[in-house]
Amino acid sequence: MVDILFKKWLLLLGSISIFLNNLYSENIKILSPDQRITVEFFLSSSGEALYLVSHSGTIVIKQSKLGVSTSFGDFSTHLNLDSVSKEIWVTDKYTLLHGKRLNNTYVANRKIFYLKNKDYQPFEIIFQVSNDGVAFRYYFPEKQDKRIRIYKEFTSFRFDTSAKAFLQPCPDARTGWCYTQPSYEEYYQINIPVGTVSPFQAGWVMPALFNFGKYWISITETAVDTNYCGSRLSQFAPDGEYSIQFPQPQESRGSEPYLPESTLPWLTPWRVIAIADNLGGLVESNIAIDLAKPAQYDVSSWLEPGIASWSWVILKDEATVFETQKQYIDFAAKMNWKYCLIDALWDTQIGYDKMQELVDYAKSKNVKILLWYNSAGDWNTTTISPRDKLLTRESRYAEFQKLKDMGVAGIKVDFFGGDGQSMMKYYIDILKDAAKYNLAVNFHGATYPRGWHRTYPNLVTMEAIRGEEYVTFAQYFADNQPWHCTILPFTRNLFDPMDFTPVNFSGIPNIQRRTTNGFEIALSVLFTSGIQHIAETPEGMEKQADFVKEYMRTLPSTWDEVKFIDGFPGKYVILARKKGNVWFIAGINGENSVRDIELKLPFIARKTKGFLITDADEGKILVKQNIDFSKSLKVKMLPFGGFVIKTIESH
Repeated sequence: MVDILFKKWLLLLGSISIFLNNLYSENIKILSPDQRITVEFFLSSSGEALYLVSHSGTIVIKQSKLGVSTSFGDFSTHLNLDSVSKEIWVTDKYTLLHGKRLNNTYVANRKIFYLKNKDYQPFEIIFQVSNDGVAFRYYFPEKQDKRIRIYKEFTSFRFDTSAKAFLQPCPDARTGWCYTQPSYEEYYQINIPVGTVSPFQAGWVMPALFNFGKYWISITETAVDTNYCGSRLSQFAPDGEYSIQFPQPQESRGSEPYLPESTLPWLTPWRVIAIADNLGGLVESNIAIDLAKPAQYDVSSWLEPGIASWSWVILKDEATVFETQKQYIDFAAKMNWKYCLIDALWDTQIGYDKMQELVDYAKSKNVKILLWYNSAGDWNTTTISPRDKLLTRESRYAEFQKLKDMGVAGIKVDFFGGDGQSMMKYYIDILKDAAKYNLAVNFHGATYPRGWHRTYPNLVTMEAIRGEEYVTFAQYFADNQPWHCTILPFTRNLFDPMDFTPVNFSGIPNIQRRTTNGFEIALSVLFTSGIQHIAETPEGMEKQADFVKEYMRTLPSTWDEVKFIDGFPGKYVILARKKGNVWFIAGINGENSVRDIELKLPFIARKTKGFLITDADEGKILVKQNIDFSKSLKVKMLPFGGFVIKTIESH
C-alpha cells in the first residue's frame, strides 16, 4: 500500500512539473531598468537551463548554457522549473577607498528561477540585469553539513562567429620559471576570431573582451570567496561558445581542494557580462565591483592610498641594501609620495634590526615602508626570502605582530600557485589577518582581484599583468610595450586595481625603450592602483624638467570619476579622470605612426584653463603648454607617444 501511494505521489509531482514547465514554456524575460538589455531564460526539451542576452534588440550572447554537476546531484539537465520570483528592484550605494570611481550606485532588476533536478533537489538561478550588463549565480538552498563538491560548471557564453576577441592566454600550472605559473602575465591576443584555441590547456584569462558590431562585452567573475575557486574561459570555444573552466589539479596547497567545495546552503560567485554599445559605456562601467561583497571591515583610520618609490624594478636585488633604500626613502619624501617599497632579500641583505632603523628614518620623513614576502610553500621552487613566513595563521600572526611593532605599513606577497579553492582561501586569509595588524596588502605573481579591493579594503593592488618589470628583462618586451599598454584599460584594469609599476623617464639599463616620455607620463593617469609604484630612480627623476617633477609630486592617489574619450584596444586610448575639481586627461599611442586627435571634452567648462605635457623634438623631450578649453583642442601623439592634460582649479 505504501509503495502504491509513493508511486502516485511521484506521478502527481511529475504531472505538476509538466504543468509548470508548460506554464513557463515561453522564454521568461528580465529587462534592465532602461529596458535596453534583455535576458531570456528557458528550459530545453531535455531540461537544460538556457539563456540569451540582447541589447537594443540585437542578440549579443546567443543561446548559452547554465547549470552545474556536483557530488550532491546533477543540476545540468532534466531540470524542472517550479516557479519564478517577481521582479525585484535592487539598489546599492557605496564608496571605494580607491578605484575608477569614488562614489558608486548600482541599480538592477532581479529574478530568481526556482528549479528542481530529477531527484527533486532544489536549485536556484539568480539573475540581475542592470543598464550596464547581466550577472547571474547559483544557489543551493538546502541545509547540509556534509561538504559537497562542484565538478563542473556548464555555464557558457556563446558569441556570433563574426565577433572578435581580445584575450590573454593562461599558462598551465607549475610551468615557467621555478614553476611559478600561472601568474597572469602573458600578452593579449588582439582582435582574434572568437573560437580561437588558447595555446594552453588552462584556457583564457578573465576579464575577457569581445567586440560584436558596435557592441563591446566583457566577461568576468566577482564575489569569489573562500568557498570557491577562481575560474577562466575554456581553451576551446566551438561555434563561438566559451565555457567556464576550473583550475588545474596542481593549483592548490598540497592536498587541499582545488575544485569548489562547501556545505549547504551555498551561493556561488557572480558570472558577469558587462555590455555597452560603445567602448565608453564599457570603460565607465563598474559592474564587477558593484556586485562584489561589501567591505568586511573598515581600514580608513589607518590606510591611505598613495604613490611609492621602488628600487627593484630598475636596480634589482643588489639594491636591496640599507644605503640604497635610504636614498629611495629620501626620493619618496622629496616627491611628496607616501610610501617606499623595499623588495626581496631585505631580511638577509638588511635584516630586521637595520630595517627598524629604516622604518624610523622613513617615519621622520613622513614616508611609510612596505616589505616584500615570498608566499611560496610547495607549489613552486623559488628560494627568494623571506619565505614561508605566511603559510600558517600562527606564523602570519607572529610576523604581522613584528611588522606592526616595527611600524611597517604593508606587505607585498609574491609567487602564488594558481586559482584552486585552497589558494583563493590563502589569499583571503592573508588579507583578513593582515587587516588585524593594520597592514596594506599587494599581491604579485598572483591572480586578479575579482572585486576584492571592495570586500577586503586593505588590498591596495595586485599584479596579474605583464608589467614594467618585463621591459627590464629583454628587448622583446620593450618592443611590445606600446600596444600592450593600450589594451589594459579595457581588460585587466577595467574593474580592478593593477600593479603595473608605470612611468620610467630616464631609460632602462641595456634596453632601448620604445615608448616616449609622453607615453610614460600618461600611464600615471591611465592605470589605476591603490598604491602606484613608480618605475623611476632618484637620479633619473632629478634630470627631468621642473614641470615634470612638479606634476609627479602632485599626482593624485585616488580618483573620483572616469570618462572614456577615445581609443581602440591595441591601438590607442585616451581617458579622463577627475580628482576634486581637477580633470586629468591622458592618452597613449600604441602604433608606430603619428595620430592626430581632436579632443571633445563637454564635461569641462569652456572658461577652464589648464596645461598640456606632451612630446616634442621627435620624442626626445617633454614640453609644457598652457591651454584654453574655450577653443577646439587638438593633440598630436607621436609614434609610441602620449600626453597628459591637467585643468587648473579655479578659486
